[in-house]
Amino acid sequence: MIMSKIAEAQEILKALGLPEQQQNEMSALTLLALCGVREDDEWSNAKRESKGISNDIMVFVNENYKQESPYAPNTRETFRRHVLHQFVQAGIARYNPDNPELPVNSPKAHYALTDETVDVIRAFGTEAWNDRLQMFAEGVAALRDRYADERNMRRIPLMVDGEELRLSPGAHNQLQVQVINEFAPRFAPGGKLLYMGDTEDKDLYVKEDALSSLRLPVTEHSKLPDIIISDDRKGWLFLVEVVTSHGPISAKRLIELEEFTKDCPYGIVYVTAFPDNREFRKHAGDIAWETEVWLADAPEHMIHFNGDRFIGPRRGVE
Repeated sequence: MIMSKIAEAQEILKALGLPEQQQNEMSALTLLALCGVREDDEWSNAKRESKGISNDIMVFVNENYKQESPYAPNTRETFRRHVLHQFVQAGIARYNPDNPELPVNSPKAHYALTDETVDVIRAFGTEAWNDRLQMFAEGVAALRDRYADERNMRRIPLMVDGEELRLSPGAHNQLQVQVINEFAPRFAPGGKLLYMGDTEDKDLYVKEDALSSLRLPVTEHSKLPDIIISDDRKGWLFLVEVVTSHGPISAKRLIELEEFTKDCPYGIVYVTAFPDNREFRKHAGDIAWETEVWLADAPEHMIHFNGDRFIGPRRGVE
């Protein structure tokens, strides 16, 4: 019986040591997309290519394997959280290998199989398969540790309530640390960090009970800001977008955040954080009215985009 490419990809994932949950069809299709292998291709033609999720991986899958029942755009997070994240953890793929310092949610975010993974995949179905697989198994732990060591050496420390977080390196996370250490004590003194994502882990710090009590839906489809801080004394909630290359609180983004907080009893303060005035000027024309701007190189000051008050909620608690 001739196996389909999807079934063969599942066999490869099993042989590579992926757990059963990552041997499903979506995982197999993701592997095929990362290799650039179509149904009629030979595994020996597998390539190492850096690919984004929506525009590369999902497009490849839908065009070559799921024409009759394509994956919907809203399954992107499922690919990321339940397949690609595990591929990276297993040491068979890397996240943003072409530019490890890309900010979280960058449109240029990408994944690629390691050279060692592609090398063993090319041998599938040949006499060399078992030997290559054994060599891979012997080397993957050391390889995974090497990549982890390289990454950990550049991680950014942050203390939150006595707990040390280790953020992945990059300008985006550096600015997030400045928001917590410089912005929050000045403009939300006594505030509590409820959520902060990371370039590698979108759910790095999540206070689920506190968010739930404020009726903030945190699901894989939630359009979360980069940082959420609550000021329980005033009844204010700060939603902060951190911008080092893209993503200020535009009119469109403001609507999304208003939808996210529509049931929250606290007053909402919308803040876009920039590293400096130069980056701010690039995005000034896109920033929504009735929001705040904070510059890390001038931490004592805030810029308010119109309205009858300097800083405070647009609705709710006065």
